[in-house]
Parts: sequence; structure tokens; C-alpha cells
Amino acid sequence: MKRTLIARVEDRPGVLNRVASLFRRRAFNIESLTVGHTEEPDVSRMTIVVDSTQSGAEKVAQNLQKLVNVIRVEDISDMPAVTRDVALIKVETPDNRTRAELMQIVDTFRARVVDVGVETLIVEATGTEEKVDGLVDVLRPFGIVEMVRTGRVAMVRGKNVNKGESK
Repeated sequence: MKRTLIARVEDRPGVLNRVASLFRRRAFNIESLTVGHTEEPDVSRMTIVVDSTQSGAEKVAQNLQKLVNVIRVEDISDMPAVTRDVALIKVETPDNRTRAELMQIVDTFRARVVDVGVETLIVEATGTEEKVDGLVDVLRPFGIVEMVRTGRVAMVRGKNVNKGESK
């Protein structure tokens, strides 16, 4: 089962390496890891998706909490949350007919074309992982030249905020 952990960390060199090393030592496979700035200066937020049981995720969260520069860790897997994945997908478009068909598919998935080349289109898709997976499956027969995905980002609904206090 995939578990989603949110870690707020000090924005310092080496923090990402220490977090990744902890997962390696515990033999956890990181499905996705997204890191970005927060509303607070010098604080970054990591969204980490791991394939684990609830108890395994709790143990790794407790160990993460002990790391230097980690402010707070929370498993939000069972909380009401908004999750999104962003993908850029470059697809072959050898002719105008294919291009028109692709644009119709992109519109159906509420994605958008962000670049048009002579023989390719770049599509940007934002949504749940399932939605992005669905679009990828439909585009695959046309010929995906290149693809990049952010991995899951998540935010708990309501007033629950993953901030915590510095150690």
C-alpha cells in the first residue's frame, strides 16, 4: 500500500541526502519524492510516497523525525487530502490528422498543449496520479518520445497544517 509522508525540513544542504539515506538503510523504496519551498522562509516541504504498511510508515516517520534539520513529519495517507501529479509528455505528431486527434484527447483529459514542434507536441497534465496514468495510457500508442512527472504532492484539507516546532 502506498503511504504519503509530509516532512517539513530546514532548507539546508545535505538534508535531502540524509532523508534518502534513511530510506535506503531501512530498505524502503521511495515511489516519489517531491521537494519545494513553503510559505515560511528557509523551510522546505517534502512529499514522500513509499510502498509500506501503516506500521512501517510510522517507524520510518519516527526515524525521520530524529534527523537533524527535520522539523516535523506526518503520515497523511488516511487523512482527507488533495493530491496532484504534474506531467510533461512529448508525443509524436507526424501529420496534421494525428495532431488534431491528439489535441482532442488532451482537451478531454483537461490537459493542455504547452509546445508545438514540427513533429511533436508537449502536453502538460495536472491531476491525480490515476488521471495522469490514464492520459499516458491513451497517448502511448501515438508514440511518447519523452516524459517527466513530478510525483505526488499533497495537502491535507481544512485547517490541519503540517508545521510543527523546530527541535
